[in-house]
Amino acid sequence: MNISTSQLSSLEPEQLAAWAKEAINCSKFGQIPAYIPLLARAERQGFAVQIRAIDGKFLSWGSIAQTFPLMSVVKPFVLLYLLCELGEKRVFDCVGCEPSELPFNSLIQLEIDEGKPRNPMINSGAIALASLIPGQNSVARCQNLLEWLNQQANSQLFLDELMLDSVKTNPNPNNWNLALRMVESGYIQNAEIALETYNRVCCLSGSVEDLAKLGMVLVKSGDRQIGENSRTVKALMATCGLYEASARFALRVGLPAKSGVSGAMLSVIPGQGAIGFYSPPLDKDGNSIGGLFLLEKIAHSLRLSVFD
Repeated sequence: MNISTSQLSSLEPEQLAAWAKEAINCSKFGQIPAYIPLLARAERQGFAVQIRAIDGKFLSWGSIAQTFPLMSVVKPFVLLYLLCELGEKRVFDCVGCEPSELPFNSLIQLEIDEGKPRNPMINSGAIALASLIPGQNSVARCQNLLEWLNQQANSQLFLDELMLDSVKTNPNPNNWNLALRMVESGYIQNAEIALETYNRVCCLSGSVEDLAKLGMVLVKSGDRQIGENSRTVKALMATCGLYEASARFALRVGLPAKSGVSGAMLSVIPGQGAIGFYSPPLDKDGNSIGGLFLLEKIAHSLRLSVFD
């Protein structure tokens, strides 16, 4: 289906297909994360993209029925949910809003910052925010977030229990150390519940259609509260969403984006639409090579940068 809104209207299906095939080819030397056994079995050539526009039209290519865990792509939406539920002060008392110079799972970064997470897009920040999600336990907290997201986005996200089991079979000691350090510094109260909640929300799963629909919540929500808070979320995606690559990407492409180790990636085009990607091979920073390549092609061709 063709897109018919603003710059996006000029993107032809044939052009998208050609770029997607290039993206698959350029990602062949990327890495599939091995520390989560089920993620390690992902199909290297798997690729899907959906572009949704503000008028409801969309354009898709690839394995669009494929489902995958959002992993870190859920982080902007944990932030959005908590900003709406708890307010800005409560959220940013718990987590900062500055870019990180070190990898997304860095304990050194947390030590430098005296136990306060640098931003909501890295692991320490997302673990801290998971501790704030309302609910009696990790199951209830994840369910509350899931229901809210599906309601807002009209999506069909679900908890991938098999992926969650795979995460649990190989616990991440680094995340545990991050949680313990934040307990010491007083930014979270219970390391176990925070980590259990974090692992569950990262295993929320869906297709590129679900991902693009989530992005549209940040583009055109009829809810005033969501609209006000989405500006903060998009700003943090632009400055922190791709970890150490965020500044380079902002300069080169100029769009808010968030990646995850599953190969999921989301970009938001303010006022126009959203693009959901899935391509598992990652670069050294933990970002989808194919997703970055395709987004740069689209952004440059259609002059989508927010700085243009």
